[in-house]
Amino acid sequence: MYLTQTLHQAVQQDPRRAMTVYGDRTRTAAETVDRVARLAAGLRAAGVAGGGRVGVLSLNSDRYHEILLAVPWANAVVVPINVRWSAAEISQALRESDTRVLFVDATFAPMVSSLRAQFGHLSTVIFSEDDAPPDGMVSYEQLVRDNEPAVDARRGGDDLFGIFYTGGTTGSPRGVMLSHTNVMVSALGSLATGSFVTPRGRLLHAAPMFHLADIAAWAAALLVGSTHVIVPNFTPAGVSEAIERHVATDVLLVPTMIQMLLDHQAAAERDLSSMRHVIYGASPISETLLERARKAFPQAGFTQAYGMTELSPIATLLLPDDHDVPALRRSAGRAAPHAEVRVVDSDDVEVPRGTVGEVVVRGDHLMRGYWQRDGDTATALRGGWMHTGDGGYMDERGYVYIVDRLKDMIISGGENVYSAEVENVLAKNPAVASCAVIGVPDEQWGERVHAVVVLAPGRTATQDELRDFCREQIAGYKVPRTVAFVNALPISGAGKILKRTLREMPW
Repeated sequence: MYLTQTLHQAVQQDPRRAMTVYGDRTRTAAETVDRVARLAAGLRAAGVAGGGRVGVLSLNSDRYHEILLAVPWANAVVVPINVRWSAAEISQALRESDTRVLFVDATFAPMVSSLRAQFGHLSTVIFSEDDAPPDGMVSYEQLVRDNEPAVDARRGGDDLFGIFYTGGTTGSPRGVMLSHTNVMVSALGSLATGSFVTPRGRLLHAAPMFHLADIAAWAAALLVGSTHVIVPNFTPAGVSEAIERHVATDVLLVPTMIQMLLDHQAAAERDLSSMRHVIYGASPISETLLERARKAFPQAGFTQAYGMTELSPIATLLLPDDHDVPALRRSAGRAAPHAEVRVVDSDDVEVPRGTVGEVVVRGDHLMRGYWQRDGDTATALRGGWMHTGDGGYMDERGYVYIVDRLKDMIISGGENVYSAEVENVLAKNPAVASCAVIGVPDEQWGERVHAVVVLAPGRTATQDELRDFCREQIAGYKVPRTVAFVNALPISGAGKILKRTLREMPW
């Protein structure tokens, strides 16, 4: 299996079908395939060889869709970059993956000089806009115009499709290696439920396209001949307008986005009745918000997807019929058709139903490993099962309930924040003697990043000063929204900080 085979089918069976819609621009399947083949030729001319890494730092667009397909067409590996990262974080990912070719749009072009200063091997930067490129960059559209269509390399199977960076409990991002088979199996399994995306429908890309959640929906939509309706980023007004204007049938959102959408006046003023599937993830949805959302999207079925980047990314699905049973709405659903899920103890022995343990998953959607991190890979995939680090239990019918995150991961507005990474940054401040970072409940974001800090003797610092210090080194969504100062942190007999005690305090 290979992702670009969906293009060959599209141009063979329905070349005039609208494949992408972005603003006022619509491109057919035939136009898209031609542009993808020419862009792939341009990448080869720029020195991209078999297995070379090509980065993407851009807001959502129809060009992002083309890049995701042109890179494997050129026999290369795509490296989507988190658009909320700092220049230091982006440079680290480029350096580690040895990504020497990078696509940027106008939003991120001003970062290029800093990225080149920190990673000197960034040889080619391609400007993904209609306008002429800044000095030192190559025009995307000129690459398309000046190159004859290349023959598809048909890169697929166990070949790498991409390296997707995710936060790590060690405090630094890790590159998750996903093959074409990984991504295709996850998409096909999700489609097999009949409750994922609409065949020949219109998928609205409102979530960031660098994120595996959106790529899962993207791959599924490719397989069933859907049109990709794309907005640059999520805004309540932009999403509601796009649904009405383009008669979108499917969308993937995190609960925070759903709440922001429904709280905005634009949602009440637009016709949202075309929506057939609302996929959400990152956290369960509250009863109140679910009922509001069902009224706003009266024709839509709601599906919750649980998983992680390492699972390409789907492990379990809570299907629309499940949402009709109040007791099941707090679950993460049951194993998706392509996945096997268990809950195990510390010896990897399956525990009885209803007993809390670690959720582990296996199947052909498991990652190939972490890029250049064999030790981390062996630990995560021991015994052939992906150890998620999530604590949960399974009921008698196989529904999985997540009760804790063993890796101290915080989910804020659908973004994963690893406490160790934020703690490592805070610890660099000379005013900080010790610290702990936890997630605390937040009405808007689900959880907010909260830091508990012990100041060094004779030192002073304010919340704003520490937040500004963090913002210089990590993405804004990782920066603590609140900081509390204490005289001492609770410590166990083994000398470990008792984060459970901190979470129980009324912050």
